Amino acid sequence: MRDTRRTALVVGASRTLGLGIAAEYLRRDWDVIGTVRGSRPTALHDLLDKAEGRLTVESLEMTDPAELSALRDRLAGRTLDLLFVNAAITRGDLPIGEVPTEMFTEVMVTNALSPLRVVETLRPLVAPTGTIGVMSSSQGSVSLNTWGGQDLYRASKSALNQLMRCEAARHAEDGRTMLLMDPGWVRTELGGPEAELSVEESVPGVVATIESHRGAGGLHFVDHLGETVPW
Repeated sequence: MRDTRRTALVVGASRTLGLGIAAEYLRRDWDVIGTVRGSRPTALHDLLDKAEGRLTVESLEMTDPAELSALRDRLAGRTLDLLFVNAAITRGDLPIGEVPTEMFTEVMVTNALSPLRVVETLRPLVAPTGTIGVMSSSQGSVSLNTWGGQDLYRASKSALNQLMRCEAARHAEDGRTMLLMDPGWVRTELGGPEAELSVEESVPGVVATIESHRGAGGLHFVDHLGETVPW
């Protein structure tokens, strides 16, 4: 019989929003698996002593398919109630005509292709009525883009949203819930120092929104207040 305590896998949990989400689920008495890049100690490791055995830290370079396959093999036999992919990068606010090809490729691979590889590779581990979420952004909304800027980052999040829609359509009969999550404008490396929200202000809403959609099925683009974000 399966342990009644639920399990969340948070990909990209070493700092800021990913770390906050992992910590929030620990506070809610979940078992948490968090991934970090490389083997150096991170702020996630600092939670191990207080987690009373409920936290596992795994190493994953999300853009490396071999590392992703190895993680899947290490987690074989575990059932996830939540798979949440948080990792993303930005490379500054350049007009698209000034973006080098290598930069375009790096951001698209990290922000759009790799999260969907994670979803497709680890989907079999997610419970039949579990939740699969990725961290998106209102900047990925085409209809909300009325002032421009952040061309490459916006494009990568729009691509992520479209790929998640493809994934949802491919698994239309699947009972799992899929979420594109907008955390709000948060003071992180991505959001910058002028952002409206701290991580501590955003994360409880993010987790509450994830939990409010548990068992809903289908694909939802929502923000940290539980509101629908227009495509």
